[in-house]
Amino acid sequence: MNEIVNDEMHIENFSPKDIMDINSGLIDHKVSVASEYIQYIIKHGFVMREVRSAAASKVKMADLVTDETREVLMFGSNNYLGLANEPSIIKQVVEAVKEFGIGCGGPPLLNGTTSLHKKLEKKLAEFKKCDDAILFSSGYSANVGWVTGLLSKGDYLVYDNQNHASLHDGIKMGDFTGIGFAHNDLVQLEEKLQFVREQDPDANVITAVEGVYSMDGDISPLPAIKRLCLNYNSMLFIDDAHGVGVVGKTGKGTTEHYNMDGQVDIVMGTFSKTFGVTGGYIAGSQQMIDYLRLFARSHMFSASLPPSVIAAVLGGIEFIEKNPGRIKQLHENVAYFVEGLNTLGFETTNHTAIIPVFLAEEVDIMTVVKELYNEGIFVNGVEYPAVPKNRHRLRVSMMSTFSREELDFALSVFEKVGKKLNLI
Repeated sequence: MNEIVNDEMHIENFSPKDIMDINSGLIDHKVSVASEYIQYIIKHGFVMREVRSAAASKVKMADLVTDETREVLMFGSNNYLGLANEPSIIKQVVEAVKEFGIGCGGPPLLNGTTSLHKKLEKKLAEFKKCDDAILFSSGYSANVGWVTGLLSKGDYLVYDNQNHASLHDGIKMGDFTGIGFAHNDLVQLEEKLQFVREQDPDANVITAVEGVYSMDGDISPLPAIKRLCLNYNSMLFIDDAHGVGVVGKTGKGTTEHYNMDGQVDIVMGTFSKTFGVTGGYIAGSQQMIDYLRLFARSHMFSASLPPSVIAAVLGGIEFIEKNPGRIKQLHENVAYFVEGLNTLGFETTNHTAIIPVFLAEEVDIMTVVKELYNEGIFVNGVEYPAVPKNRHRLRVSMMSTFSREELDFALSVFEKVGKKLNLI
């Protein structure tokens, strides 16, 4: 694999090795340093906080000090539409488990394709306006699988530097040339595409972007990117993990948002965001999907997703199609909360269900997260190396199932903590 990148830090491609001295030395030293760090951040309530109830807008948590159970509002979940605890979907899952059991006992190409799996592949293809779809055990394996399976020596992948780490790992594993461009920078994207065509006018080229980016929640300028792909004879790939259920009039994702359904060559998504479970998929032409069934190793050599997951996603798609008001409510909640944060004096933006609240570099994010948590608000903190040092932030994830009263309570907590810690 050859990789050509620009100087911008790969925000989504970070590793704890970037800030910890464990790149060399004895294994005993590496694991000791890592263990000390992870135990520290767990103890201070920054990661792996114990949830003791179903995923919802309000959850029960284990208190870090007393171990007693307490309730908090969940502003740290990708369960944007509240489907993880939707009664009608749970009923469908239970019925599927009774009929198909808890697992398949094999991979898709052998005994792991049930009628439920085939139904979901067909439904996903219809949902994304493609010919067919292929399922993976995770979104991570979907990205690794398609890129290593489809691209070979002499091929090029031109990708946004803020694409998910799974795509970066696929680039490391592959035998093709990856070329990064600065986030959403159309001028630099064209320069990279022009460079590739000067190197090899006939090479296979794929441009890879995301629909909604997970740290800033911003939306890719997909129409302009598509025009560049047409000009330079590049296929277009989109990772729409955070777009489905969030953007588009009926929640079908970024291509619907731009009225571009059917105009993207390779569409990737996950079941771990809006659908509230796990797994991933690739949708595209019939021939493309047939090819990946044989050459995407993370698909061929992984056991099939269990019937419970398949039923949950089928139920989620059905729910989205029948309940457009849930998407509308999500958009209204986002707008209301962002306006409230801005009025209080916080720096934030309004793009999608991901709301970054930016903090100064010198602010101790762990303290902010802990103070909010103690007041009843669960929110995730993101700091270097996951984001640049001058763009530390709270990553607020909005859900459509929050009531106006709950949003007002959360804003009052943000105001209280913000004033206490001199953030506003």
